[in-house]
Amino acid sequence: MCGRYVLALRPAEVRQQLEDSGMPVDEAPEDDAVRQSYNIAPGYYELVYRADVPDWGAGGKHHSEGGEALGPDPKKVKEKGDERAEEDKEAVKGTKYKLQAMKWGLIPFWTKRSPDYSSMLRTINCRDDSLAENRGMWTTMKQRKRCIVICQGFYEWLKKNGGKERIPYYVKRKDGQLMCFAGLWDCVQYEGSSEKLYTYTIITTSPSPQLKFLHDRMPVIFTPNSPSILTWLDPNRTTWTKELQSLLQPYDGELETYAVSKDVGKVGNNSPSFVVPVASVENKGNIRNFFKNAGKEKEGVKKEEEDVKKGIDEMASKHELITLQEPPGTTPPPPEPATPSRKRPQPSSPSSLSLKKHQKPSPTEPIRKSPRKPRSATSNNTAKKSASAAGKGDGGSQKITSFFG
Repeated sequence: MCGRYVLALRPAEVRQQLEDSGMPVDEAPEDDAVRQSYNIAPGYYELVYRADVPDWGAGGKHHSEGGEALGPDPKKVKEKGDERAEEDKEAVKGTKYKLQAMKWGLIPFWTKRSPDYSSMLRTINCRDDSLAENRGMWTTMKQRKRCIVICQGFYEWLKKNGGKERIPYYVKRKDGQLMCFAGLWDCVQYEGSSEKLYTYTIITTSPSPQLKFLHDRMPVIFTPNSPSILTWLDPNRTTWTKELQSLLQPYDGELETYAVSKDVGKVGNNSPSFVVPVASVENKGNIRNFFKNAGKEKEGVKKEEEDVKKGIDEMASKHELITLQEPPGTTPPPPEPATPSRKRPQPSSPSSLSLKKHQKPSPTEPIRKSPRKPRSATSNNTAKKSASAAGKGDGGSQKITSFFG
């Protein structure tokens, strides 16, 4: 089964990659003829690589009773192998290859009116076992209208919990090269319409060992410019053979498979993130959240440091304010009492008290100053003047008590 795939390249880029791999492209559509998408769904117009043969397919043409071009006349095809009449060989001589925009969901050339969407969904894939016998709706296409569907990878859904949960997986080549799906194409022209509609289908087969866990079907994948592609697109092969049937095998190359976003399940969604592993997306989000939270923590620590600093500044400011607001003349608190001596204190006598009054203070004791008395305007500098006069006029014989006045 193949219900979605990826081709996020412009036709010019696809053409370049095909030519680099050895697959010639003689004609390609303009870049705006198809949409470059990470979520291609049925009904989209996408790139198909095929031999440049008429709309009825490879080989000469003949007409039915209604006049439709049906392809080579069976009477002109020999029974042995893929040999054909010389006139048919001349008709396809010098075949070229081209890229063409076609609609996904094959509509047979005999269709009279445009089918509804549900009918088209039944022809987006074609089982390989349905081509084993020369009967059914695919007979005409498998003989003369074989093509290659170009893509970069495809999606498949893993069912869990009895089908209640569906997890999308993306599958691509390990080497990153383009994928080439085996396909069939056709051209139809509805009644009363002058336009032709080109459509295609993707052939599926049993899964490779790598994809058995995912689904019971997978697209038939060819390697670019491989002998399988040359045989599949050979316009000289207009009879279905065992050789062509044997090409429809599971892919034996290396594939890379991983779960992707469930957003790919909705038709119309388109994003490069659809081909990114889910684990990478989650890790990217976790890393982003980690640095985001780390930034928040850093900001919190910084704010906390600023708050602490602000508190310290406020405390210092208050302390300084208290110091500055102390009234002048305020005596400092008395010093802590000294450690009592082991000697028994002696009672103080009046003489000792008188002597202690005139002694100089000890260096360890704080000097206590009496508060200055306010001076009046009439007694300005009188003490200094009297002291100066005493020192000069009396020759220093004035009593010390008069000096301190």
